[in-house]
Amino acid sequence: MQKVKLLPKQIYALCDWETLQKKQISLETYLEICSKYDTAYIQYRDKNSSIDIQKKNLMYLKNNTIIPIIINDNLELLEYADGLHFGQEDLKLLCTKFNLEKKDLLIKLLKKRYPNKIFGLSTHNEKEILEANSFELDYIGLGAYRQTNTKDVSTILGD
Repeated sequence: MQKVKLLPKQIYALCDWETLQKKQISLETYLEICSKYDTAYIQYRDKNSSIDIQKKNLMYLKNNTIIPIIINDNLELLEYADGLHFGQEDLKLLCTKFNLEKKDLLIKLLKKRYPNKIFGLSTHNEKEILEANSFELDYIGLGAYRQTNTKDVSTILGD
């Protein structure tokens, strides 16, 4: 039997602003934890704060770490981050916004418009994984990490 070559371990940390506030963890403390565990990427997720608060938090993260920052879902905030992470529904909404019928065309357009940015997509099943593998993405995520109002999840990893 042939031995499988393992890739280096990399931590992709989720910085969920709502969870940080709930657990009374500052962005400074969060970055200290990320540095301690040699985090490769940080995904900033904030579904409820104003754009101004999100910009402020992203600027704090960018100014206080060399770890690449990925913004969750919000193309408007891409200039404050190193990349953008899409959920499946967000990708569909952006296709509509750009009047594109195919998701792969949207990814190609964004990669051309923002050549130095990182783009990733959430997947939840085999069909989505296979589809995502055909796109020009930098990474593919799998599964939910905590209970939300929009996701019905029975086992939560982050709570």
